[in-house]
Amino acid sequence: MASLAVAPSLEWTNPKGGRREAFAALKSAVSADSIAAPRQLPPDAVIPTAIPDLDRALGGGLPRGALVAFEGNTGRWSIAARLAAQVTQRALVAIVDDGALYPPSLARAGARLDRVLIAPAATPRATARAVDIVLRSRACRLVLVAAPELRSAVWMRLARLAQRAGVLLVAIARRASAALAAATALRLECTLARPLIDGARGLWCTLAGYDVHVRVRKHHGRAPGELVHVTVR
Repeated sequence: MASLAVAPSLEWTNPKGGRREAFAALKSAVSADSIAAPRQLPPDAVIPTAIPDLDRALGGGLPRGALVAFEGNTGRWSIAARLAAQVTQRALVAIVDDGALYPPSLARAGARLDRVLIAPAATPRATARAVDIVLRSRACRLVLVAAPELRSAVWMRLARLAQRAGVLLVAIARRASAALAAATALRLECTLARPLIDGARGLWCTLAGYDVHVRVRKHHGRAPGELVHVTVR
């Protein structure tokens, strides 16, 4: 853990109220040598997930400028990690972290940790504030957040901010609340199909990964219900 070059986290509770100054510094850092001036994604309407079958089911990828929900009991964070790996090849990713983030998983998925901005937030209010600030900064192409319980008006406001900024906002939850579901443009539900085992079953076997079924629950541009098989290792 100590050997990983994890991006420094932001401090959102500035006693002088200098959020504008903090994000002015953040925007300057985007073009600094430490970020190596990442190229912007092509100006198209979607961001590919790097999972070909899923991208085909989604019409090319996830819509930019939209609020998307990843739901389910298994695989949602793995898909998010692949998405982060895809985006960090060209741009910055922000993760609003409630303490569950495990950077080595991002690194194994291929994400560039020097292009990952980590914003700690321990309460729903702090999470909403952090997402709001990151979206308004327009410094990141993708924002991932462990979805807290928020009022419908708050989710709708964050969805509008994402649309205006052209940022993909992904809320990750075991099950989307009614307020979150109503604000999303797209919902993906992940369920465990079967575990993948290396070696003989029993004491000496090891878990190699798992197969996941990803169902499109909601899509503004396509009919919902399509099922995609994804292997996570």
